[in-house]
Amino acid sequence: MGKSKTKTQKKAREEAHQVAEHAYRSVPHSFVFHRGQIGKNVGQLVMDMRRVMQPFTAESLKVRKRNVLKDFASVAGPLGVSHFIIFGKTPNSVTMRVTRLPKGPMLYFKVLKYSLVKDVISSLKKHRMHEQQFTHHPLLILSNFGMDGMHVKLMATMFQHMFPSINVQRVNLNDIKRCVLLHFNSESQEIQFRHYSLKVVPVGMSRGVKKLMLERFPNMNKFEDISELLMKGANLSESEAEPDGDYNITELPQIYSGRGNMASQQSAVRLTEVGPRMTLQLIKIQEGMGDGNILYHSLITKTEEEIQEILKRKEAQVKKKGERQKQQEQNIAEKKAKRDEHKKKSLEGIKRKLAEAEEDSEVEDPGAQDDKAAVESDDDVEYYRQAVGEEPDEDMFPSAKKRRRSEKSHKPTKKGKLSPVASSKETFSKSPNRKGAGGQSRDRMGKDRHGKGWKKSKDEKTTFGKKKFPPKSRDEKNVWKEKVLPQI
Repeated sequence: MGKSKTKTQKKAREEAHQVAEHAYRSVPHSFVFHRGQIGKNVGQLVMDMRRVMQPFTAESLKVRKRNVLKDFASVAGPLGVSHFIIFGKTPNSVTMRVTRLPKGPMLYFKVLKYSLVKDVISSLKKHRMHEQQFTHHPLLILSNFGMDGMHVKLMATMFQHMFPSINVQRVNLNDIKRCVLLHFNSESQEIQFRHYSLKVVPVGMSRGVKKLMLERFPNMNKFEDISELLMKGANLSESEAEPDGDYNITELPQIYSGRGNMASQQSAVRLTEVGPRMTLQLIKIQEGMGDGNILYHSLITKTEEEIQEILKRKEAQVKKKGERQKQQEQNIAEKKAKRDEHKKKSLEGIKRKLAEAEEDSEVEDPGAQDDKAAVESDDDVEYYRQAVGEEPDEDMFPSAKKRRRSEKSHKPTKKGKLSPVASSKETFSKSPNRKGAGGQSRDRMGKDRHGKGWKKSKDEKTTFGKKKFPPKSRDEKNVWKEKVLPQI
């Protein structure tokens, strides 16, 4: 019984997780970032705008200088991001671009005025803002966007799809803690952007009763009876007794968080601005991600002929780009075919070389065969000697005879020593430094040889090779004096 209950709970958790994941992916998500140098105040405006778009936005999005718009668009698809809000700054003004992924359009706004969250809060006597308000998306309120005009309808559609839609029949009122108001002024063509915190309080009771409904109990040390608090509402500040009217009093369809907010009871909806605050002006609307045709421009107007000329020029650019891409694809295909052909030839050559190497290894060496036959014939000769007891005839084993001849031909010959006189004559006759009949002196020869890098002896006085045949005995000295010196 316990195991089946555990399985049922686990299955229910998995189903709830899948439903929550599907609901999270079905709502629009956004990136709020800047491009270029913007300064400290506009950077804080970007952070405040991320606060407005919570929880379906990237709160800690890192932006680097080398990032381009394509980098953000490439990661937006896998993450389910549907909108970009891009801030920029020029020497004259602050700009804001809003685009829908992946095919646009892109709306260009000029930020005429703006106030940060800290500026708005510092101007209020009481502000109401806490972290629980940002766990749910804000309620979008569009005011005066029902006018005729393509650009007005496109702006309204873009703003509507930036925030999750609300099903009135199934919505939970406790999830609505904030609201975003966009008001369009048809005369000045300006859009007022406001961000409010929402609070619901019961109506139809005195200020004293309202004070009792709060968590903080009032100070009644000056009262003699509690009826004085209920009837007079003494010691209550004017800010606590906010005036309500028909414009903000409604009947709640369900229980709302807070004391006294019951279903089918009258309650007042109060708004407290939390910021940021912006005044926007639409400049232009462009197709695609900022690279398409201009659909609307508030400052520049063109005739029909100029529009047709621009369209023809863009068509020519698109056609040229397509031809260039086609040529690039063709070149890539040709290079790939050449690489495949070269690879195929290389593999065939490698296989052919391996086959030739195998064939060469299989063929026997003729010289090795002769040596083998000679060894076998030597064994036959030795066997004949042992069996018969006599030397075999020469014609009986010819291979052994050939081997004996080859061994004799390869034996080294002894070299005879030359006499000192003969060697000296040969040396002097082959001397390359000898010039003319008389030749050069011994000192001159020694200097030349020493100058060409000849080595010196240990005492560094005489050079090697100066005395070609130093005499060792008395007889050799006599021979040296009689025969060698006269020739020098």
